[in-house]
Amino acid sequence: MTPFFRIALILGLLSAIGPFAIDMYLPALPSIGHDLTAPDNLVQMSLLAFFIPFAIFQLLYGPIADMYGRKLPLYIGIGLFAVASVGCAVANDIQTLIAFRFLQGIGGAAGMVVPRAIVRDMHTGVQAARLMSLLMLVFSISPILAPLSGSAVIAFYGWRGVFWAVTIAAFIGLILLSTQLKETRSREDRAGSSFRSAMAAYRYLLGDRNFMTLSFIGSFGISSFLVYLANSPFVLINHYGLTPTQYSFAFSVNAVSFFAVSQMTGRLGQRFGLVRVMRVAVTGFAASMVALVAAMGLGFEQLPVLVCLLFVGFGFLGLVIPTTAVLALEEHGAIAGTASALMGTLQFVTGAVAMVLASLVANGTAVPMSAAIAGCAVIAFLLAQLTMGNYASSVKAAAE
Repeated sequence: MTPFFRIALILGLLSAIGPFAIDMYLPALPSIGHDLTAPDNLVQMSLLAFFIPFAIFQLLYGPIADMYGRKLPLYIGIGLFAVASVGCAVANDIQTLIAFRFLQGIGGAAGMVVPRAIVRDMHTGVQAARLMSLLMLVFSISPILAPLSGSAVIAFYGWRGVFWAVTIAAFIGLILLSTQLKETRSREDRAGSSFRSAMAAYRYLLGDRNFMTLSFIGSFGISSFLVYLANSPFVLINHYGLTPTQYSFAFSVNAVSFFAVSQMTGRLGQRFGLVRVMRVAVTGFAASMVALVAAMGLGFEQLPVLVCLLFVGFGFLGLVIPTTAVLALEEHGAIAGTASALMGTLQFVTGAVAMVLASLVANGTAVPMSAAIAGCAVIAFLLAQLTMGNYASSVKAAAE
């Protein structure tokens, strides 16, 4: 295995530890509610309790990664995640589970921030897009394997077994971190970093129109998937009558589309430019999701229609996420950790808000879920078309 692919594998695995704790227990959401005698809204709160700290604490890990190097915040975050996972496994009521899920989110945030900063440390432009897409390949295996393995674990050990499994995954991550990953942030680069400089960097980034636009395009793209993630267990299992195992297969189909298409990012970016790839992908994503809502509105609510159109849409999303991440970080190498943190926080705060809004109109059918996903896709499309066109050429030149 070449060093390039080895690094992509390790970074992808570290990034996937947190999301693995989400995807793996999705098939168990209805049974968690039954076992802990909790209503659906409180069970969904255990998902939201993870996302809120997962988003906010990225703002802390980013400056720490710039000040003390990339490995220290990963040790802190993954270690905390492992401890919180044990707490989730032994929780006897929904409130305790929510509390430990909150701690899990704090720990898992490190895995989202630092790997992207490491990519920026090592590469820029098309090479960065290639490495980012490979990282996304490993990262995206989580939505495929996690629900399937989660169903298997639940069948033999119940939903608590899921949290013991992610505890083991966290310890594997710590071993890989200590033995296979080198520090990519030199002492000289860390010298000028402090929390004061991080605050100044955040102010600068918030005023950077290019960075904010790209971050929000990615944010609404990710939000669409998070809305699906939060609502799909109840829609597919309760409304369409799928078993947890059947749900896992249906959920995994969309992840296959996402990661398979994402592997074309580097090649397409080299040929057409990353900005053009991003804009075309956002257009295809929005068109697919609008078609889904139209089909639902016309009464075509059959499960194959839902799965097929989501398959197409999430394929386009597989191009949107890595291109926006690379372009947003392109000109911010000196503060890559801080920039990655702000981008991640914007993405998951936006996602959390979208999940809450979608839950307010959810009625157990596919129509509200599809409408919420389409709304996110259309906003991403409008941002790309209305704000990126004015300076797309300059961003493309910088990216290449």
